[in-house]
Amino acid sequence: MQDGSRPATLPPALEAARRELNGRSGRLSFYVSGTGSPLLLIHSINAAASAYEVKPIFDRMRHRRVYAPDLPGFGFSDRSQRDYTPRLYVDAVHDLLDAIAADSGEQPLDALAISLGAEFLARAAVERPDRFRSLALVTPTGFNKGAHLLRKPEGTREVPGLYRFFTFPLWSGAIYDLLVSRRSIGFFLRKTFGSERYDEGLAEYDYLTSHQPGAKNAPYAFVSGRLFSADIRAIYERLALPVWMPHGTRGDFADFSEAGWTRTRANWQVTPYDAGALPHFEHPEAFMRDYARFLAGAPRTPAGTG
Repeated sequence: MQDGSRPATLPPALEAARRELNGRSGRLSFYVSGTGSPLLLIHSINAAASAYEVKPIFDRMRHRRVYAPDLPGFGFSDRSQRDYTPRLYVDAVHDLLDAIAADSGEQPLDALAISLGAEFLARAAVERPDRFRSLALVTPTGFNKGAHLLRKPEGTREVPGLYRFFTFPLWSGAIYDLLVSRRSIGFFLRKTFGSERYDEGLAEYDYLTSHQPGAKNAPYAFVSGRLFSADIRAIYERLALPVWMPHGTRGDFADFSEAGWTRTRANWQVTPYDAGALPHFEHPEAFMRDYARFLAGAPRTPAGTG
């Protein structure tokens, strides 16, 4: 099976209809279920990322028309060896917006993204504010110590030479195999959850999806820093529509020491949870209650960008 083809052995991440589109970002797979106003859910980026990361939210929001993609390089989407960049992922968001508009009509939608996925969603919202009603950024990147420096006009936070090292043919496969072994997946999930207890279903799907043809291509762009934008602080500051930022206070992704500026913005709401980076797995009822409260307060029309 060649890179980029659909892996027949991978089960669906979500119990829902799966569709595909071909757009700016190539072949993109996404799940859809429910009826009502549209809601877009976007998973994070890591060595074993998948739409399974939004499963607790997806399953509880079927009273709406809910959409959840496999981002480029993951799941049933194109995993071919190509240039994985922030632009590719932002274009994937725009592709999904077009597909949702064709399916649910032209109306501003609510959207949620996890971790690094939040950077892509935020940029898409800055580029097309008319397409969004609200954003939920779950444990987003770009708020840790030193984030105030992320105002460069262009570029990424790639570590020079690291991508070339990881992709060198002599050891590229061996390094990836170590990254996605069951032991490594458990190790990283413990760091993500900040606990010895993590979701076993997520761990199993992480292992399955990370062992499909072409699975190493996007993760190497991630671990080299190539997918982190150098201007993301400036992007976040331009958001003028309602933004909810739930985040965990445990684990390796709990540094929000430079999120203080959001307190001066009336459109931002920040909710910390005694949880790891995926609070919707650990406190699903509280998370969904807080999300529903936020959505109820969002205006019917988007506020645009500053």
